[in-house]
Amino acid sequence: MPLLDPRSLLPAGLVVDAVEAGTDRIIISAHPAVTVSACPTCGGLSRRVHSRYQRQLLDLPSHGRAVELHLQARRFRCVTAKCPRRTFAEPLPAEVGRRSGQRTARLDGLVQHLGLALGGRPGAGLAGRLMLPVSRDTLLRVVRRLAPGKAGPVQVVGIDEWAWRRRQRYGTILCDLERRCIVDLLPDRDQATVTAWLRAHPEVEVVARDRAGGFAGAVRQAAPTAIQVADRWHLMENASAAFLDAVRADLTAIRRALSSGTVNPDLLSAAERAQYESYLRRREANDTIRAMAAAGTPIKEIVRRTGRSRKLVRAALRHAEDEVFRSRASNLDPWLPRLQAMWDGGCRNAAELRRRLGDEGFGGCLRIVTEWATRRRRSEAPDGGAVGRVPPTRIMARAMLATRDGLTRAEALMVAAIEGAVPALTTARDLVERFHRMLRSGTSARLPDWIKEAKASSIASFGRGIADDHAAVRAALTETWSNGVTEGSITKLKLVRRQMYGRGKLDLLRARLVAPQAAM
Repeated sequence: MPLLDPRSLLPAGLVVDAVEAGTDRIIISAHPAVTVSACPTCGGLSRRVHSRYQRQLLDLPSHGRAVELHLQARRFRCVTAKCPRRTFAEPLPAEVGRRSGQRTARLDGLVQHLGLALGGRPGAGLAGRLMLPVSRDTLLRVVRRLAPGKAGPVQVVGIDEWAWRRRQRYGTILCDLERRCIVDLLPDRDQATVTAWLRAHPEVEVVARDRAGGFAGAVRQAAPTAIQVADRWHLMENASAAFLDAVRADLTAIRRALSSGTVNPDLLSAAERAQYESYLRRREANDTIRAMAAAGTPIKEIVRRTGRSRKLVRAALRHAEDEVFRSRASNLDPWLPRLQAMWDGGCRNAAELRRRLGDEGFGGCLRIVTEWATRRRRSEAPDGGAVGRVPPTRIMARAMLATRDGLTRAEALMVAAIEGAVPALTTARDLVERFHRMLRSGTSARLPDWIKEAKASSIASFGRGIADDHAAVRAALTETWSNGVTEGSITKLKLVRRQMYGRGKLDLLRARLVAPQAAM
């Protein structure tokens, strides 16, 4: 069997002098192969050796043992008479290691990839198992040191915001949609910051964004010739949200149509009674806010007089606070058909109902089953009547936008009653469905007519927004670019920040997210 050649263990550019193999480490003595070196000041070549010294570099482990390189490095005399430097240390080849480094270049590359993939603490744990004695701080220092510089040319860029801390502080992410990678992270989402970045990249031709006004204004200032493309997912979500606001604005008429204009407090559970009392207090405050707005009082003045937050005042004006019973998901909802069947079958004891549901896999508590049974028992009393509870707004909006084949009989009756009593909602529903079809089919010929009809409907605010952003919306219907890559990159960014327990600074985030893509 041929013996292992010691030269195969070394990076290129070194000559092996001796190899000492121990039980836990391998020590390789070597010296550089070159006989001349260039002065770092004047660039002159020199062969005159001034002195020698030893450098120790840690290399990749081999056969379960650490590998140390003991290099016989030299200092040379500069032979250029006018050079101010008299002696200089011999630089190692780039493939061997960096100046004053303690690891070889290939080991530094492995340390960098561990830091990029895992971060500091998890990467240090894995490095220990790989026989690489590096700390978490060393990993992060290597990642920062080897991070790439300025991003290269970008012609198609996606822009979106991401949260440093939700509802308090936001940053901006920029992605190259052609290469499908992150090109930069900005510390905030201010228009001036985005404008400065775009001016530093005049080659940008297409910008995909959401409908935030700050990003649109930045593109108009820094890249007026660039094509702005509104994100299609956000457009569909905005259209559905506009229809939801229209449903909230017509809740009073909907309650009358569903014969739920009054609420009998005696039939409410404890949780529903608390919500109903909160609604009565909220309705009085909302009526005051709307009366002030109808008299022409600005929102800022309403906030000052009432002491309410600006967000709450806007929600009251949009009728977002008019629901009597808030839409809250319950783990009993999927079991309601089965519970109704057992009730109709003669089982009226709440404990027995809970036991039977538990045998079939229900994991909820007895209390919610008891409240449901109590409510049903009171409603079936001769003088009980109905609770007066309309479905949550989101459920009504979803039922009106869904296809008729996917509705239950009760939902179909509810939709028919709403359509007959509130025809404006039917018009708004048809407009939203037409807008969704335009987005899915990619046709923009009917967009001007749609905007005119929308401005005169219950979703007039959404229609005016589409008109103000008409060019970007038209581009969303005709261009192939979208912000899906950017949204996916934000998900990756969130994962990396969770790995670092939310403590990663901007330079480290750039190094971990931009560096891997730049190396591809």
